[in-house]
Amino acid sequence: MLSSGQRLGGTVGVLIAAILWGTTGTAATYAPGLSPLAVGAVAMGVGGLLQALIAATTIIRQRRLIARHWPFLLTGALAVAVYPLAFYTSMRYAGVTVGTVISIGSAPLLSALIETRLDGLRLTKQWATGAFVGVAGMVLLCMAESGGHGAGNGYAMAGIALGLLAGFTYALYSWSARRLMQCGVLPRAAMGATFGAGGLLLMPVLLLTGAPLLAAWNNAAVGIYMALVPMFIGYV
Repeated sequence: MLSSGQRLGGTVGVLIAAILWGTTGTAATYAPGLSPLAVGAVAMGVGGLLQALIAATTIIRQRRLIARHWPFLLTGALAVAVYPLAFYTSMRYAGVTVGTVISIGSAPLLSALIETRLDGLRLTKQWATGAFVGVAGMVLLCMAESGGHGAGNGYAMAGIALGLLAGFTYALYSWSARRLMQCGVLPRAAMGATFGAGGLLLMPVLLLTGAPLLAAWNNAAVGIYMALVPMFIGYV
């Protein structure tokens, strides 16, 4: 059982992380010269490698246990690699507000569906009620924002679809990391290995799309901020 102090600390940590993650969309707008693929690759790629670096000792100590459960690691790494590319492209197409709300707002719902399908979780009436309210809120927000968004209906719909893909991959790498922990892998090692492997998968994308990061100081500043603050400090 967690003490009240631990629960409070965890709640504060979640709130701080949420605030930091909420700045990513706005921060990306300060570097219009960066493609969403470059933003996603530098944010989660570099941030993921930093997560692996601070957990390196624990990962090495538990490398055999992690290797024994490699399907969970591979699933999580692939999801980590897809998530930021879908997330930032969603915001580019559908707008910062809609892209963020769809991506982050759909993740808890999709997490429950993943657990239902893969872990046999039984959904309750209370969950269904909460899910309905959440979906209704996302739909209303999208309807309100769609009128003022200039990207065009086709782009907006593509952005919403990519937001759902981002929410799904967010939920999937959270699930796979939790499964590693349930197999005995320490949390720091599970998260560090998952994010580190995903970060490695994103490096080719960064090499192909990241040249504008060096072309202007604001592009570089945004890239550094995204990697260090929301994607590194936020996940720590």
